[in-house]
Amino acid sequence: MDNVCEEQTFSSVFKANSKTIFNYIYYKYGNEEKAHDAVQEAFVKLWENCSKVAPEKAKSYLYTVANNLYLNVLKAEKVRMKYADQHSSTISNESPEFVLEEKQFQKKLDDALNSLPENQRTTFLLNRIDGKKYAEIAELEGVGVKAIEKRMHLALKTLREKIDGI
Repeated sequence: MDNVCEEQTFSSVFKANSKTIFNYIYYKYGNEEKAHDAVQEAFVKLWENCSKVAPEKAKSYLYTVANNLYLNVLKAEKVRMKYADQHSSTISNESPEFVLEEKQFQKKLDDALNSLPENQRTTFLLNRIDGKKYAEIAELEGVGVKAIEKRMHLALKTLREKIDGI
């Protein structure tokens, strides 16, 4: 059986997928550090199981493993996150009013993005931040292009309603 134990094959799988998988996990859950950890761990698991994974299955294997690893981290941290301190102090030369407005807008934007169903948020961020085409997103999500168009339409509609002027 063809597998990814060959170093060159593994390396090309890594180069082709690591950034996109990271962004996918990051956009889905919003934590850069943990997304990075999940991706790294997924590639470690791929290497440990390299004899069982065919190169053409490596991409979906990595997405599944990274997503599951992240979900496990989320479960473990739910209680701790409840009590996490939400405030950070930063020094700025901007006026207090400007800083407050900026924080309020950022909060409005974050709240609006977080209010979107996870599939709409992921689609929106992959398209607008990563520049992924609808067809690429459809492949990642395992749905048709029409479903991605609909998600994007609904995401934009919701964001416009929640944030005046986007």
